[in-house]
Amino acid sequence: MRPARAPARSHPAPRLTGLLLPGLLAACAPPATPTQASQPPAGPALHAQATGTWVSGTYSSAYGARFYRLWVPAGFAGSPRPLMVMLHGCLQDGYDFAAGTRMNTLADTRGFLVLYPEQGTLYNSSDCWNWFSTSNQSRGAGEPAVIAGMIGWVKSNYAVDSARVAVAGLSAGAAMANIMGCTYPDLIRGVASVAGVMYQGATTAAGGLNAMTYGSIYDPNGRGTACATEMGSRRRAMPALVFQGSADPTVNPVNATQILTQWAQANDLADGTDNGDPDDTPDATVGGTACRAYTRFDYRTAGGTTRLQRYSVTGLGHAWPGGSSAGSYTDPCAPDASTLILNFFGF
Repeated sequence: MRPARAPARSHPAPRLTGLLLPGLLAACAPPATPTQASQPPAGPALHAQATGTWVSGTYSSAYGARFYRLWVPAGFAGSPRPLMVMLHGCLQDGYDFAAGTRMNTLADTRGFLVLYPEQGTLYNSSDCWNWFSTSNQSRGAGEPAVIAGMIGWVKSNYAVDSARVAVAGLSAGAAMANIMGCTYPDLIRGVASVAGVMYQGATTAAGGLNAMTYGSIYDPNGRGTACATEMGSRRRAMPALVFQGSADPTVNPVNATQILTQWAQANDLADGTDNGDPDDTPDATVGGTACRAYTRFDYRTAGGTTRLQRYSVTGLGHAWPGGSSAGSYTDPCAPDASTLILNFFGF
């Protein structure tokens, strides 16, 4: 049978709270038992919004079968291109996330590939990545292994610039993006989190709900050390970008500072020395307005490299900043997160 999917949604930000609560509760329930994946459904017409090409399929491994959607940009001629991996939030799929973030349009303009792994209701009743489960927080197992396998498939079939592969996510997808940076630093060279939770911010479904509501009970510095330990011999500096709305009713804004501290510590330990380079004290603070007011915090290494950035957006709810209303969970009245992410990672 074809897995059930949430219908395409086109709605303004004020409706987010009511729509997300069922997904939030579902994200904290045990995932459904996996069964064989069906053929991927065809994309709705509204997603033919740019001039590149969709390539869709199913990736299968010991940890289940998931749909993937790959956007091949217009004019792709086989020379190595950057790859952006986009991890959707609850109640979303790849097509919806592409429409909301406008990442495909930017890919056509800048010439990079975009991979959209999809969770599917066979693994979580609301399509949420199960980031709160310990079985999905280590290399070589669970959902991280599936996503890494998809990245490997893209690299084996398309010319990818391995030095420019980054992952970005929203909500549950952001939490999984943080996991990917810790578990596969040999594949991932940068992480962007929008309304997410830090690496190992929870280890149970109930703990996941608690972390989203109040912030994680775990020490972010300790989780940064755990991230560096998980990297093992593949340990490397990991640029990270964090976005969070001040009015998010679903993910407490304290999670953004916890993510930043986790990545500051993981980056500090990249050279094997715990010497506060970088640390979680901002080296520069910049205010601005892009429809909504925001504050950007820059965190630099001793050599002056901006390794980490955090955006706090005033009045932003649980939404992708600066996105399009053609997709769900977006707020067009906010800084353009998609462009900022690409600029930060040099795409």
